[in-house]
Amino acid sequence: MILGAIKESKDGEKRVALSPQVVKQLLAKGFEVIIEGGSGMGSSFDDDSFRNEGASIAEKSEVFSKADVLIKVNPFTEQEADMMKEGQVVFSLLFHQTNASLCEKLASKKVSSFSMDAIPRISRAQSMDVLSSQSNLAGYKAVLLGADEMTKIFPLMMTAAGTIQPSKVLIYGVGVAGLQAIATAKRLGAVVEATDVRMETKEQAESLGARFITVEGQADSEGGYAKEVSEEYKQKQKEAVNKSLFNADLVITTALVPGRKAPVLINKDQVGQMKRGAVVVDMAVEQGGNCEMSEAGKTVETNGVKIMGIPNLPSTLATNASELYAKNVMTFLLHLAPEGEFLFDLEEEITEATLITHQGEKRK
Repeated sequence: MILGAIKESKDGEKRVALSPQVVKQLLAKGFEVIIEGGSGMGSSFDDDSFRNEGASIAEKSEVFSKADVLIKVNPFTEQEADMMKEGQVVFSLLFHQTNASLCEKLASKKVSSFSMDAIPRISRAQSMDVLSSQSNLAGYKAVLLGADEMTKIFPLMMTAAGTIQPSKVLIYGVGVAGLQAIATAKRLGAVVEATDVRMETKEQAESLGARFITVEGQADSEGGYAKEVSEEYKQKQKEAVNKSLFNADLVITTALVPGRKAPVLINKDQVGQMKRGAVVVDMAVEQGGNCEMSEAGKTVETNGVKIMGIPNLPSTLATNASELYAKNVMTFLLHLAPEGEFLFDLEEEITEATLITHQGEKRK
């Protein structure tokens, strides 16, 4: 089976779908690998690093014509879909719930497409879970970016000139990104508080040293993700969290609901009551943002509060992000094709959840 990785076409994307180390492992499993030239440069992998592990380097058109399996990080473009051939298998973050036209095209091309973002959050799929591996890095980087914009340090510091009090950090959302943000902020010496609609996350947040802000009527998760909550709950959360929000030096928001616009957790009026010098890092900005004033790709400043809307945080750590993504892909591939041939077992939970188009049909 020939695997082909192509260069990312999304503006600003530095990741690549396969790393040299994973190429080496795939070749040892009997696969052939072909990489579009220049694909890994943003991740500090030059073409020779792939060649040295046994991969072939080719033009994009050759990769599409030769590969049995096409692998990418971001969704394929419709122009790329036009280049596909019947019977090919494709892996990427398809985000199929919001990319219906692309999925229709993949179905019309009779391509079997697997959406890496649809991998279920179950224990046996953890090593394939791309959203978790990438969110882990994003949560870490969000804290560092916020710290860089602050006019204060994180830790308590005793000096001859007096004592510097530790910074206060508030984190909305205790998923993978939020937990890593808590851990990173605590390591840097901040006082950390966190809130989430899922009561089950309280113990996780507290185990990392954060104070969990409890809101009456908190919900359970659905498939490992937060459920959409009522307007009444949102109002209760706002009232419970406002004191911490208005005292925070750094706020990190991570709340996402799969397939929907990100919930607004901080509105314009709340920003107006935050203290001067505070920083908000909105990790949900690509899906509309958790802060009403966030703008993708910009840092907005109002009344002395900076709101950072940095999209695609994993790409800012492209070497590690690509390595983890490639390992996720390899584990997923070996699960779907353990003997070098795809099983397409639609009764199997992971396959059923991730196979979006197959045999000319759009399944989800």
